[in-house]
Amino acid sequence: MKGLQLIATGGALPGRTVTNEDLSRMVDTSDEWITSRTGIRTRHWCTDEESAATLAVRAAKQALERSGLAPADIACCICATLSAPDATPSVACQVQAALGLPEDRPALDINAACSGFLYGMGVARGLLATLGGQYALVIGCEALSRLMDPADRSTCVLFGDGAGAAVFRLADTPFALTLGARGSDVLHAGGPSRAGSAPITMDGKAVFRFAVEALPHCLHTVLDETQRTLDDLSWVVCHQANSRIIDHCVKALRADPAKFYKNMDRHGNTSAASIPVALNELAESGQLKPGQLLACIGFGGGLTWGGAIFQYKECV
Repeated sequence: MKGLQLIATGGALPGRTVTNEDLSRMVDTSDEWITSRTGIRTRHWCTDEESAATLAVRAAKQALERSGLAPADIACCICATLSAPDATPSVACQVQAALGLPEDRPALDINAACSGFLYGMGVARGLLATLGGQYALVIGCEALSRLMDPADRSTCVLFGDGAGAAVFRLADTPFALTLGARGSDVLHAGGPSRAGSAPITMDGKAVFRFAVEALPHCLHTVLDETQRTLDDLSWVVCHQANSRIIDHCVKALRADPAKFYKNMDRHGNTSAASIPVALNELAESGQLKPGQLLACIGFGGGLTWGGAIFQYKECV
C-alpha cells in the first residue's frame, strides 16, 4: 500500500493573544510558575467571531493555495477536532463548502483529541486507497478556550486555539503509521455548546506518565517499520503539550534535542491542531525542505496515541 507524502501546509491563529501575565490577573498564578512547569508563555484564544471552523477554513485555504492544486484535485477532506462549534454540519463539511471541494468526495470530522491529526492521516490514506484519488486535505483545529473553566488554574494556563492543515499525496514513498488507544478519562471535556457540560479536567501526573511512555513507543514503532534511525530524520514533531514531556523523552532516547521542534511557548497546547501548526511553521520558516524525512508523534486525551514517518516534497 502506498504511503502519504506531505506537499503543502497552512495555518491559522485566532485574534486574541493571552500572556502568562494576563492569566495572573485572572487566577492565582504567575509567569514563572507557568513557564517553569510547562514551557508556555503565550497562547491564542478565539474572539467572539472566531471558532474552530473559521480557523479550519483559513488554514485549509492556505494549504490548498500553496499546493497549486485545484479544489477538484482533493479526493477527501478530514478534520480532526474535539471542539467543533456544532454537532452538524461538521467542520469538514464547512471547509468543503468554503473551498468549493467537489460534492462527490467524502468530508468528515474525527475526534482523537491530541492524536487527531495522525488519526486523520490514517483515515485519509484509507479513503484514497478505497475510493481512489491522489490528494487528501487533513486539518487539525481547536477552540479549546470554549471548553475551559477560566477559573481553574490547572487547565486554563495550558490550552490554546488554532488550526493547521496539510495536503498529502498518495505516493510510493517512505511511510509508516501507528495508532492506538487506552480508554481513560484522566483528561475529560464536555461539549462546547451543551448546557451544564463539564469543562476540561485533567490528572496532570497521569497524563505525564502516559505521554513519556507513548512518545518513545510510537517513535520506535515507526522507525522499526521503515528501517530507519533517528539519524535519518530531519525533524521530530511531537504534540505540543508540555516542554518537560518532550525534554524527558529526548533525554531518555539520547537524541539530539535540536531535531525535536517545540513551539508550545507561543501557542500552548492546541490538541489536534498542534502538530499541523508546527509543520506549517517549519515550512513557512524554510526549515522544512523537500526530501526531508519527518516523524510526528501524538499523545493525549482518550487516551490516544499515534506516530507517523513521512517525507516532505513540494507539489510540482
